[in-house]
Amino acid sequence: MAPQTPVRSGEIVGVRRAPKYGVFAALGAMLGIVAAMILSTVFDGTSEPSRYTEIEYTASQAFGFILLWCLPAGILVGMLVALLLDRTVGRRVRETRAVHEVVDEV
Repeated sequence: MAPQTPVRSGEIVGVRRAPKYGVFAALGAMLGIVAAMILSTVFDGTSEPSRYTEIEYTASQAFGFILLWCLPAGILVGMLVALLLDRTVGRRVRETRAVHEVVDEV
């Protein structure tokens, strides 16, 4: 059998860099956790019972409640930073030549 010769076709394509959104979401989540730790240690609101439930909360419970707000806020901030980077840095498109080879096997 004769060897097959590949069919090549080339074209110019645009390549751009894009941020990894999962990494930015994870960094935002860590930022939210750190913010919750700082807020729960700076503001000591656990020394007296709650006005509404009349329950005295521990420091870890207060941290958990603050974390419920700070974690999604941190993820949101991380995703907004990724979108801003995608809009500003992602506009630069580098053109390169792409070669597509097709080999038919018998």
